[in-house]
Amino acid sequence: MLYLVGLGLNVDGLSVYGLEIVKRCKRVYLENYTVDFPYSMQELEDVIGKKMLPADRDFVEGLSLVDGAAKMDIALLVYGSPLTATTHITLVDECKKSGVRCKVLYNSSIIDGVAGTGLQLYKFGKIASMPAWKKNFTPESFMEIIKQNQSIDAHSLILCDIGLEFSEAMKQFEIARKNQGVKIKKMLVCQAVGTKKQKIVYGEISELRADKGIQNPFCLIVPASLHFLEKEFLGNFK
Repeated sequence: MLYLVGLGLNVDGLSVYGLEIVKRCKRVYLENYTVDFPYSMQELEDVIGKKMLPADRDFVEGLSLVDGAAKMDIALLVYGSPLTATTHITLVDECKKSGVRCKVLYNSSIIDGVAGTGLQLYKFGKIASMPAWKKNFTPESFMEIIKQNQSIDAHSLILCDIGLEFSEAMKQFEIARKNQGVKIKKMLVCQAVGTKKQKIVYGEISELRADKGIQNPFCLIVPASLHFLEKEFLGNFK
């Protein structure tokens, strides 16, 4: 059987049931390609009391997990909630096609965590991903999604690629914003949400860009028009 186990946002975020499942699995993998972890692999192993095997994109998408789960109980540990990253629904689908049992153990994710900003979750639009730009790869689709969300007066959550440093993310954001002609007054930066390292700042883009203390993992939020309660709560993060 294959278990997709959500770790939640902090090193001790694994549920009691999830910990029970992990302890009885013959093999435990840690998915390591969708997020910069706010804690070390060793810290997590200390919590679960078991050694883990790293699982990169090629391994997970190669579907050897499904083959292995046909013979033994295997757990794939995923930061946040397992199906927040669209990659993992493929594993569920492949298990169904192959006749392999599969169970998903949901947990809190960044989508829950950003509620701590005071922005109302039902007012968020499409979620965007910002990849790390390379010499011949500078996609601006994240800014196009922000434009779409602005057209319906919805907040925009931008998830930043693994390994993308804050200073580079802000450079990319400003270039894309100017190229797409998008007007943005203020933003939020959310660092390591749900952990002891959590930091949320709100302000003008120029103010945020000057913040040298933002560490991975982090995400960006572009607010739409604000309810008075949202506006009041955001005052805590200026």
